[in-house]
Amino acid sequence: MSKTQAKRPTAGKKKATAARGFGWMGLLLKLALVGLLVLGGYMIYLDAQVQERFAGKRWTVPARVYARPLELYAGQRLQQQDFVTELQALGYRRGQVTDRSGVFSVSGNRVELFARGFRFYDGEEPAQRVRVSFSGNQVASLSRAEGGALAVVRLDPLLIGGLYPAHQEDRILIRLTDTPSYLIQALTTVEDRDFFDHSGVSLRSIGRAVWVNATSGKLRQGGSTLTQQLVKNFFLTNERSLSRKFNEALMAILLELHYSKEDILEAYLNEVFLGQDGNRAVHGFGLASQYYFSQPLVELDVHQVALLVGMVKGASYYNPRRHPERTLERRNLVLEMLAEQGVISSQQLDVARKQPLGVTAQGSLANTGYPAFMDLVKRQLREDYREQDLTEEGLRIFTSMDPVLQQKAEQAAAQAFERMKGRSGIDQVETALVAVRPGSGEVLAMLGSRQPRFAGFNRALDASRPIGSLIKPAVFLAALAQPQRYSLTSYLQDQGFSVRDGSGRNWTPQNYDRKEHGTVFLYQALAQSYNLSTARLGMEVGVAEVLTTARKLGASHDWPAYPSMLLGAGSLTPLQVTQMYQTLANSGFHTPLRAIHNVLTAEGEPLGRYPLHVEQRFEAGPIYLVREALRRAMVEGTGRSAYTRVPQGLRLAGKTGTSNDLRDSWFAGFGEDLLAVVWMGRDDNGKTSLTGATGALQLWAELMRTAAPASLANKRPESVVEVLVDPERGLRVSEPCAGVVSMAYIRGSEPPLGTYCGVPASPEPVAPKPSTEETKVKGWLRGWLSR
Repeated sequence: MSKTQAKRPTAGKKKATAARGFGWMGLLLKLALVGLLVLGGYMIYLDAQVQERFAGKRWTVPARVYARPLELYAGQRLQQQDFVTELQALGYRRGQVTDRSGVFSVSGNRVELFARGFRFYDGEEPAQRVRVSFSGNQVASLSRAEGGALAVVRLDPLLIGGLYPAHQEDRILIRLTDTPSYLIQALTTVEDRDFFDHSGVSLRSIGRAVWVNATSGKLRQGGSTLTQQLVKNFFLTNERSLSRKFNEALMAILLELHYSKEDILEAYLNEVFLGQDGNRAVHGFGLASQYYFSQPLVELDVHQVALLVGMVKGASYYNPRRHPERTLERRNLVLEMLAEQGVISSQQLDVARKQPLGVTAQGSLANTGYPAFMDLVKRQLREDYREQDLTEEGLRIFTSMDPVLQQKAEQAAAQAFERMKGRSGIDQVETALVAVRPGSGEVLAMLGSRQPRFAGFNRALDASRPIGSLIKPAVFLAALAQPQRYSLTSYLQDQGFSVRDGSGRNWTPQNYDRKEHGTVFLYQALAQSYNLSTARLGMEVGVAEVLTTARKLGASHDWPAYPSMLLGAGSLTPLQVTQMYQTLANSGFHTPLRAIHNVLTAEGEPLGRYPLHVEQRFEAGPIYLVREALRRAMVEGTGRSAYTRVPQGLRLAGKTGTSNDLRDSWFAGFGEDLLAVVWMGRDDNGKTSLTGATGALQLWAELMRTAAPASLANKRPESVVEVLVDPERGLRVSEPCAGVVSMAYIRGSEPPLGTYCGVPASPEPVAPKPSTEETKVKGWLRGWLSR
């Protein structure tokens, strides 16, 4: 065999091997091509996902609910301390008022502040420096800091809550222009220094993070870009897997292809998770600034910005309220990184590191702050808006709540219960309070529990309880609407009786003191809250007429026309009682109670208004007489203990109420510009040790002491005249002398002249003669049965 022949098989093997190699390469190329096609198709799918979600409405934004804005003007009734309290609630800081909004200073009776701008339903309120001077309990003058008087200044309103979607995410959307100067620099320095240079994924950032973390011995930097973090938070889950990281990288690249760095950065600022408020997630720097500092984001200093940026790494781990030490360490690390990059100077670093964390004691995202009032707002809104609109469209809702009065109501409740400590069963007693402005029907403050942050059963709206003697003004108003029969000095018999009610049972009322008081004046029966004389009067007028009067006053009820209704056996909620007394306090003009002023879209366009509706339901004369009797109840009757807490010269009107067996303690009373109703009782309807005077009145009086309402105006209607009368017989006297009293009457119903001070004013003094008991009982029955 020749050598040539011997070598032929070897050459053939090489050719075969080469052929096989080319076959494998072809297969790999085909697989690569298929892989690229699959990857391309997958990227097209991901690209569609990115554009669909990012180009549309990116977030469902809850509605924002605001308290009433404080309007300042010369002559306004406003205590300086209340003004300072409201500024602090709004997050204004004491300091030197320069060129930054949200700062105020106090010097003597003058407050200077840099008011924030705010977009209201009727236009933009500019940011400006303002000086407010006080004299007593009034605003004496209002001017610009640089000079020049101002007619009116309206402060930004307090954010009191929100209406949240089912997923419980919350955020305040911001634009890049709304951010403090240090925020973007701090964020990119700590999280992504190459943000403005990479295309979504940065190998250099990954390498630098590995190096920094290895040399420092600490996890100081992460390798993900801000774009990747946004993709993970916005599109993906927190699952730790290679597939998730792969999707994250691809989607980051696609996001950078379609959107500018500014769009991506702005979305990141609004999306990043920065805390948890109960079951509500805090997203974005705008909301976090309010939640941790009670300040708008644009007002934050560098040490506050550093704290929030440091929390991006782990909002729960670096929660400043739960873990202040580690949060302080993290904040200072961020400040050091800013100094290393030349963002701040060494002097600024030293100053910033010495600052405390400065977070508020608890989150300022109220739905937890004012649950009773927010409950009322939600109920009124749901009459006009869909749930989806309220929780997803970012509506801005302006309400009537007065945050300073609300605080005073909460403090009054706490102090009243503290003074009652030691009473039998007081720990089981609950309370509710509603405070309104009588003329407009605006609800200013509300408590649904003795624990003001309790968000469960709202007793102000839902606790329907017997109102006791709070019904009595309706009885006397029904009578005084007949001036030819009744006046404030008409004689009433405060004597016991018994009558069958509509169910066939005997009804035998009694006075609280179990005594009879004989012949009394009509106004005394109301001021002293005598049950026997009130029930007799109601029977004379007619139970049906009394219940009609109560309904006209505003009491929504379907009570049967039984005699027991004359003494408050019927039940109402505190809000319904407030509506009833609003008509009394507003001189017979009925105004539906309301908590909402305006609703705006997220863009600030008006969406709905809740205008004032006023209806005159009673003549001015009879209403005035009832108010006079209620004023005397405060001076000489069941409400007189209030003057141990409020100034003697403050003219107030009010009525106590106590249900059977001391189960419910009520008080309803008002000044010229403030009406408040208080209830106390047990949720299980058990007995308490409280009457209206010893329970609810004490809380009411404490509120009035701090709220300092205006005294009731002493302006009589044209149909009413004041005359001097004998305090013993109610007859008119011709000349003043010791002991005579001034009494109001509907013109033409004044009593005849009599004798007093030993001087006969009439040759034959005339006194009304009470009818016989038989005649009066028949009259009551006719009145009760008539409809």
